[in-house]
Amino acid sequence: MNFFGGGQQQQPQGPDPVFAAKTEMEMYTDLFNKISSSCYHKCASRKHRDQDLSLGEMTCTDRCVAKYLDSQQLIGEVLRKANEAQQQQAQQMVQLQQQMGG
Repeated sequence: MNFFGGGQQQQPQGPDPVFAAKTEMEMYTDLFNKISSSCYHKCASRKHRDQDLSLGEMTCTDRCVAKYLDSQQLIGEVLRKANEAQQQQAQQMVQLQQQMGG
């Protein structure tokens, strides 16, 4: 019951923005951790005496991050296309069932 005496609470329309923001932050945190781990092991994991990265290590890291993000984008496109194809197939099945049943 709300403050003004209405018995029913209005349900929010659409996705919860707080849940969406939390999910997005978790996704970006996971992406950052994966990139950090992968590129560190490829480019800077050997023991070095300097506190700063060498030019080769910086170049390697830049390329590693770029390739990782490019690959994630390509994977996202492939999954998006697969989902679209699956949705079209499901719509066709529903139409076929309606034609057969009606």
